[in-house]
Amino acid sequence: MTAASLTERLGFDPADLDDIPGTTIFTTARSRQAYHLHRFCMSLLKPDNRAAFKADEGAYLAQFDMTPAQRQGVSDRDFNALIALGGNIYFLVKIASTDGWSVQKAVGTMTGMTADEYGAMMVAGGRSPEGNRSIRGGH
Repeated sequence: MTAASLTERLGFDPADLDDIPGTTIFTTARSRQAYHLHRFCMSLLKPDNRAAFKADEGAYLAQFDMTPAQRQGVSDRDFNALIALGGNIYFLVKIASTDGWSVQKAVGTMTGMTADEYGAMMVAGGRSPEGNRSIRGGH
């Protein structure tokens, strides 16, 4: 498929979404990049797997064909790094849940805020769109 036909089919040029500060668009390519990371995350749905992960993270992670950077991101609970490595927050939140974290706490870590600070920002209306829109404009 050519770029022009993709743009026509979608109604917009996907490249236009690449310049929104702080935003990573989850695509099929990114999903493929994080396939093994997502398989690991989904494994945490089973209580026995959560227990095994908590007992020995390194040994449990070794069962999955993730990149070293993805393994490090999991170990560091660096959700921003994991998203940059193809991760999707709907999968990644399973790591936070295994740690007993709320989604608010997990997402707060991505903003450099505590869970309470993040919650207060959201109650106050969320982040300002100023500085968080497409650099080229139009979106």
